[in-house]
Order: sequence, then structure tokens, then C-alpha cells
Amino acid sequence: MGMLKTVAQAWKIAEIRSKMIFTLLMLVVFRIGSNIPVPNINREALAQMFTGDAGLFDLFDLFSGGSFSNFTIFALSITPYITASIVIQLLTVFPFFERLVKEGVEGKKKMAQYTRYLTVVLALVQSIGLTVGLFRSAVIDRGAFSIAVVVLVLTAGTAFLMWLGEQINEKGIGNGISLLIFAGIVSRIPSGLRTLFVNVTEGQMSIVTLILFALFALVGIVVVILIQEGQRRIPVQYAKRVVGRKMYGGQSTHIPMKVNQSGVIPVIFAMSLLQFPLTITYFLNSDSGFSQFVQKWLSPAGNPGIWVYGVLNIALIIFFTYFYNAMTFNPNEVAENMKANGGFIPGLRPGKATEEYLAKVMSRLSIVGAIFLAAVATLPTILGALVPSLSGIHFGGTSLLIAIGVALDTVRQLEQQMIMRNYQGFLK
Repeated sequence: MGMLKTVAQAWKIAEIRSKMIFTLLMLVVFRIGSNIPVPNINREALAQMFTGDAGLFDLFDLFSGGSFSNFTIFALSITPYITASIVIQLLTVFPFFERLVKEGVEGKKKMAQYTRYLTVVLALVQSIGLTVGLFRSAVIDRGAFSIAVVVLVLTAGTAFLMWLGEQINEKGIGNGISLLIFAGIVSRIPSGLRTLFVNVTEGQMSIVTLILFALFALVGIVVVILIQEGQRRIPVQYAKRVVGRKMYGGQSTHIPMKVNQSGVIPVIFAMSLLQFPLTITYFLNSDSGFSQFVQKWLSPAGNPGIWVYGVLNIALIIFFTYFYNAMTFNPNEVAENMKANGGFIPGLRPGKATEEYLAKVMSRLSIVGAIFLAAVATLPTILGALVPSLSGIHFGGTSLLIAIGVALDTVRQLEQQMIMRNYQGFLK
């Protein structure tokens, strides 16, 4: 109710309403493009490829909102951009990129530019892999020019989505890239509900299973919201200082440290890396040993593969949770800023002791956050494999995390916009 109230209040403000309308229009453009087919593709042959076990394809289909299985102009979705962001973030351990991070706004602009270039390169590579590898049997005219057109259309589609996300960042509300993924996930809800209805009416799923599934989904949503909003508040006291005739400080405040500091970033990063073996199989024959190995051991749909996939997914999520938290929270910097401004944590000496305490708290929160992310991202996949009647519903922990995380973040930005507007009105 609070979320709906915030949206309703924001809609009454003309400036924010225009941003919300712009964001909605951009999402409409995204959904329209998601239904425009790529030329020179045999739709019947394409449909036959997805009638069987397409467990690996679901990883791509998640972010594209079904565009991948329909092979539309947005078939690659925004996944090349996510992969490029991972690579650029990992490169910050090298001196050149480390300097860019420390350069502030200008450094971020350069890193964003490198991310765009790498996105186009990765999109081009994946487009070639899809066209001449995975979907080669569905290509009608296999001439060089026709294949080049398909490759360029797919690459341009990803580049356009990247531009669309940046436009939302500048002129709309929320994170553009996250909202595009959110729109793709939400667009699959009607088909999931229809699958549930068909399974129940045809006797493939019992009413008891349906009720248990609904309860599981409801509990999952509540737990995700609680963890996403959970905080550990570190009390901070500022000493009184007399400067001239004025007294400064003396107030008490706190440092809010979120339980899930990294949000859904580790889950997205882990999924993107798990897609890498699938990308390699695009260039190989489906009967090759490597392709069969990936299908058997790295597919969340296979019986042995689901456990290997689950373990790798958990390991990667834990790694990226610690990595992202280390990149975004620097205990030494926070401790030094507190010391410079006369702040201290009650019972701790400023400086080294405060830094060690903050690092200890962040490490413990990272453990809880990592376990939470790994559980929510993995349990629905295992549940879907153990209960065959749930297959095709597209209820995944990753989808749940992203959808709720993006919704909460967007509402939070709406609240910030309203607070800023109220301050501006007060100053005027």
C-alpha cells in the first residue's frame, strides 16, 4: 500500500509525472521491438527448436522477456551490456582502470564509454554465434549478405536497448537497464498464469500443488522484501566543537548498512557467467562432445546438471557478493571521514579500531546477504526440477529478486525526487 501511495503522490507532481510517462513510453517501445521478428528466419523451424527441452535457453529468455525464443530484433536483450559491465568492473584491479575509478565523474564517463564499445563487440560475437551456429537451421537464405543482415539487426537491437536504458536514466525514473529487464520479466507473468490454469484444468497439476506453489511464492516475496529493506544501523556520535562564536556537532546519527548491500547484482553477474559455455556451443555442432557436456552438466533442466548448475550458481553468487561489497564500501574511507569530522562509534576509538569494526560488520552482513541470494536464486530452480508440473511457469528466484529489487529501487527514487522538490519549493 505504501508503494502505491508513493506512486499516486508522485503522479500528482507535473515534473515527476512527465518523467514517469517518458519511462512508460520507453518500456512500450521495448515491448513493441520485442515482437518485431528478425528477417530471413523460418518461424516453423524456430518453433520446433523450442518444443523440446530448452532449459539452457531460459537463461537468455529471462532477460529478453521471450524475445530470444521468438528470435526478434531484441533477442540478445541487454545481456551483452551486463557481461561488458562485469568485465570492466573486474578490470578495475589493473592500475589504468583503477585510476579511472578515482577520477570521479570524468573517469566514470570513460568507463561507461569502454563498456559501450565492449557491449557492441560482445553483441556482434553473440549474433554471429546465434546466426551461424545455434539457429543456422532456421535461417532461410544462408548467403553471406543475408546472414550479415541478421547479425547486424541483432547487434543493432542490443545497441538500441543500451541507448534506451541511458535515455531512461537521463530523462525518466529509475535505472534504465534494470527497468528493461524488469519489463521482460513482468511480461511473462500472463503466460505463466495461463500455464498454471491449463495444467490445473488438464489434470497435470492438483489443487493442493497449486495452493502450495502460491504459498511458496507469497512467502518468497515477503522474505525478499524483508531482506532487501533490512539494515544494520551503526550508531555514530559527533563531538561538540566550538569554532569562533558557534558550536558545531554534538548530534547523534547512524550509518545504515543494508543486509543485502549488493542487491541483485551478484545474481545477474552469476547468471551471465553461467551463460558463457552456452555461447561457446553456438559455434560448435550440437552433436559435439562439448555441446553435449554443457547440455548434460550445466543445464538447470537436466537431472545431473541441475546440481552442478546449482553449486556453481551458489559459488558465483557468494563470490560476487563479497566482490561487489568490497568495491562499493570502503571501511577505511568511512572511518577516516568520520575521524576528520569529529565522529566516532560509541565504545570504539576513531581510526583503525573503527575501520576494523566496520569491516567485521560488513563481512557478517555479506555472509547473510550471500546465503540469502544463493537460496532465493537456487531453490525455485530445484523446485521446478522436482515438480514437473511447474515447468514452463517461469517462476524463478532470480526473476523474483530482480522484479522486487527494481520495483523497490524505483519507488525509492520517486521518494527522493519528491523530497528534493519539497526542499526546492521551501528554498524558493
